[in-house]
Amino acid sequence: MQASDVSAALAAVADPGKVDEKAKYLRAVPGGYGEGDRFLGVTVPDQRRVARRFATLDLPQIEVLLTTGAHEERLTALFILVLKFAKADDVARRGIVDFYLAHTAFVNNWDLVDSSASQLLGEWLLDRDRSLLDDLAGSASLWERRIAIIATFAFIRRDDHAWTLRIADRLVGDPHDLIHKAVGWMLREVGIRDRDAELGWLARHQTTMPRTMLRYAIEKFEPDVRKAFLAGTF
Repeated sequence: MQASDVSAALAAVADPGKVDEKAKYLRAVPGGYGEGDRFLGVTVPDQRRVARRFATLDLPQIEVLLTTGAHEERLTALFILVLKFAKADDVARRGIVDFYLAHTAFVNNWDLVDSSASQLLGEWLLDRDRSLLDDLAGSASLWERRIAIIATFAFIRRDDHAWTLRIADRLVGDPHDLIHKAVGWMLREVGIRDRDAELGWLARHQTTMPRTMLRYAIEKFEPDVRKAFLAGTF
């Protein structure tokens, strides 16, 4: 299997009429965070189907897709990585995670991060030293900072919230809206499982955290509780 085979499979299901819509959605417009990206017009379900067909693609060919491909080719490459990781032993998993961390420059939009960070890095760190997340949270790269918080979703699913709250502390003052949304989302997921843990974090930050972050974090609360948080009276 070659990267070119994956590209051909994606081209076969591409709809050029969807290119402009996808570019706008992922802000690949002048001044947007995805500016300069290329799109084929392939839906995510079709990308997942292609990824399953090429789940045994080796890392050098995945690298070709990830480093030279259009947006959907990069996302499909990440879907393949996730499939490989799920079936790999620890030696192969380490290689996949090392590959992922070496190529974060190409995991450069929110959908790419959200489809890979918890599934790869988060799963790998479940029973390992997690200090790497502190480094990523302090990165100059918007996408590495988002990887840091989204990776903790793997921990949240196991009712392990400490690192989510720790990385949220690191990112609460981040200037970018995409980080505000990501942190708020992860806080909301913590609260679904452990409301007291989320409330404790919000009690420390509710008056200074970005408004978007707060709105995302309290989305599942009762209307009167949301109203009180937004008014600063909770």
